[in-house]
Amino acid sequence: MEHDGVRDHRARGASRTVLSTRALNRATLARQLLLDRSGLGPLDAVAHLGGLQAQEPQEPYVGLHARLRAFDPAELSALLLDRQVVRTHLMRRTVHLVTADDALAWRGRHEAMLRQRVLGVYRAELAGVDLEELAEAGRRVMADGRPRTMAEVAAELTGRWPEPGKRALGEMVVAALVPMAQLPPRGLWRQKAGVRNLPLAAWLGRDVAPPPVAGGADPAGEALVRRYLAAYGPAASADLRAWCGLAGLPAAVAAVRDGLVTFRDERGRLLLDLPDAPRPDPDTPAPVRFLPAFDNAVLGYHDRTRVIDDAHRGLSVAGERVVLVDGRVAATWQAGEEGVVTVRPLGRLAGEERDEVVEEGRGVALFLSEGASSRVEVADS
Repeated sequence: MEHDGVRDHRARGASRTVLSTRALNRATLARQLLLDRSGLGPLDAVAHLGGLQAQEPQEPYVGLHARLRAFDPAELSALLLDRQVVRTHLMRRTVHLVTADDALAWRGRHEAMLRQRVLGVYRAELAGVDLEELAEAGRRVMADGRPRTMAEVAAELTGRWPEPGKRALGEMVVAALVPMAQLPPRGLWRQKAGVRNLPLAAWLGRDVAPPPVAGGADPAGEALVRRYLAAYGPAASADLRAWCGLAGLPAAVAAVRDGLVTFRDERGRLLLDLPDAPRPDPDTPAPVRFLPAFDNAVLGYHDRTRVIDDAHRGLSVAGERVVLVDGRVAATWQAGEEGVVTVRPLGRLAGEERDEVVEEGRGVALFLSEGASSRVEVADS
């Protein structure tokens, strides 16, 4: 039986509901606030999304413009200055913009992963370094409350550890061993500034929650599972791992499993979801949306085919800004210095689709240029 992109398969007496790729696409758009722009404020939106990837400092503003009605970028800048949101290394060892509450609750849960990912790059350089000693030395360096660049942190440690080199020492301390916040003006709207770091606890005035004890309860992991499904589900465990970078979540998944519902995708993967989360009709119209570089609506899955064709999978990893047409990646886009938005289709855009892309692009151009330009150019596909 098939209805609205959902099929019921009966095997060995069990019922398994299969969600089509299009059904998963519409669920993703709804959860990601891309099916209809939301009336949420920026703080609630950042919390709902579990943060926005932010190694490119201006991209969270583009991401929220695509998702929120009447979004004022000054509001997000104010949240950074008021310390209600913070830039920090978190999911996948990438810089994310997250709420202060989430940064403090989740950072300890990511500690081991962050260490391993830095070691994956600098294992040889750091082979003779006791990481606990390095962590303690890093905390002593930062204890005076003075913000420092990564290079400045490393420069104060090379006397004790001259062999690894400044880059390896700096990245291990700043990205893994000592939970850090990247301070404003980095990340403020239309401002360029280098990275200056301060310990999260000092910047936010509250301690970071410790990592879970081996074999004990994992409330942070359980919260991550539920929050991920609220913003990305239905999804497989492999998708959850791809989003956060954490391999050690099976126990957290098992702990919340009784409160979840399950589906299968067309590839046969088991999908988990929250019972009352939105799963729109697959035929629900999807508006054109211009996404920022490294948007988690694309990167937040192991199997990204619900949003992007495998042939174009590398675009988002490479930092290309993409355009969604009928919910799927159909073009890339750039904004020039004079406020012109240039769209490069990946294939043919039908006349109506092209008109919708131009119309949405005008809004993006006006947003990025603060009203100075609404010019959109669509290149030949």
